[in-house]
Amino acid sequence: MRTQVAIIGAGPAGLLLGQLLHLYGVETVILERKDPDYVLARIRAGLLEQGTVNLMEEVGVAARLHHEGLVHDGIELAFDGARHRIDMKQATGGRTVTIYGQTEVTRDLMEARADAGLTTVYDADDVTPHDFDTDHPRVTYRKDGVTHEIACDFIAGCDGFHGISRQSVPTSAIQTYDRVYPFGWLGILSETPPVSPELIYCRHERGFALCTMRSTHRSRYYLQCNLDDHVDNWSDDRFWDELKRRLDQEAVDHLITGPSIEKSIAPLRSFVAEPMRFGRMFLAGDAAHIVPPTGAKGLNLAASDVHFLSQALREFYGEKSSAGIDAYSATALARVWKAERFSWWMTSMLHLFPDTDAFTARIQLAELNYLVNSQAAMASLSENYTGLPY
Repeated sequence: MRTQVAIIGAGPAGLLLGQLLHLYGVETVILERKDPDYVLARIRAGLLEQGTVNLMEEVGVAARLHHEGLVHDGIELAFDGARHRIDMKQATGGRTVTIYGQTEVTRDLMEARADAGLTTVYDADDVTPHDFDTDHPRVTYRKDGVTHEIACDFIAGCDGFHGISRQSVPTSAIQTYDRVYPFGWLGILSETPPVSPELIYCRHERGFALCTMRSTHRSRYYLQCNLDDHVDNWSDDRFWDELKRRLDQEAVDHLITGPSIEKSIAPLRSFVAEPMRFGRMFLAGDAAHIVPPTGAKGLNLAASDVHFLSQALREFYGEKSSAGIDAYSATALARVWKAERFSWWMTSMLHLFPDTDAFTARIQLAELNYLVNSQAAMASLSENYTGLPY
C-alpha cells in the first residue's frame, strides 16, 4: 500500500489531522493498535479552546458540538471559604471555552472519516515506523497474523505518550524535559447535575479539588490524592464527604451526589520532547508533550500541533514549499512551552505539595488574592485559559 501521509494513532490528534489533510486533498492512512470501541472508551478531557472548536468547524464536524456543547464565559476560583468568578469573555474581548467530551470529539471525527471512505486500520499490531531519516519512509504492521507495509512521503506520530513513534527515535536525537508531580487526581463521573454552571477550582488546606461537568446532567469531580492511593480505598460516600470538606458552603448546599459511573486516579506530569520533527516523521499531541490537567491544555495542544502540521503539509503539496515542515517543530514548541508554563503555574498555585510550609501556603493565598483583584492578572489567566492564538 502507498499513501502520502501515514498517521500512527486514531485518537483526536490523528483523526483531526486526517480530516484536515483530506480537506486539503492529501491522502492519508491511519493505523491504530486498538479497536474503535476501546478508543471511544477512553475517558479524557472535556474542555475545548476556541481554536479547537474552529478546527472542528473547518473540517465540518461541529454540528453536534454546537448542539450539545456547553459554552462557558468564565471559571470560579475557591479559596479561604469563598468563591471568586473570573469573567474570561470580558477579560479577553469575547473569547470563551466549550465543554464537550474528548470521547465525543473522537466519535465525531471517526464518523466523518468513515463517511468520507478514508482508510483506518484498527487492531494493527506491531506498528513500526522505518527509514524516516530518508526520502522513502515506511510503516509496517501486522493484522490478523499477516505483515503489511505502507510506503509514504511522511509519517505523523499521533500515538500518545507511550506510543512507538517517539520510542523509534534514537536517544541521541531527542531531548526530553520531565517533571512528575508528587500527587494525583482521583476523579469520578456521576449521573448528577453539576454543582455550578461553570468550573470551580478549589485551593484548600486538605488539597485541591475541581468541580466540572460533561453535560447538564453528568458531572466530573476531582480530588487531589496521594500517588500511592488506590480507587479501592475510596467508596462513593468517602469521596463525596471529602469533596464537601474542600468546597465552600454554598457549593456544599447545592451539591447533588449519586453513584459513580467511572472512578480513576491519574498521575500528574509535565513532559516535553524536542524536537518534534525527525527527518520525515513528525510528532504531535501526547507523543511529544504532556501537561498536568489543571490548565485544560492536553487535547487543545494536540489540536494546535495538528493545525501547524496540516498547514505545513498543505504548503508542501500545494505550493511545493518545505518552509512549513522545516519550521514545524519550532513553531509548535513555542506554543507548547507557553501552555506548559501556564499548566505548571495553575498546578503550583492550587495544590498542596509535600513541602508546602506555612510560608508557601501564604504565598499561594497571596497569589490567588492578587489574581482575583487585578484586572491585568485576570486578563492574563483568561488569555491563556481560553487559548493563545495559533
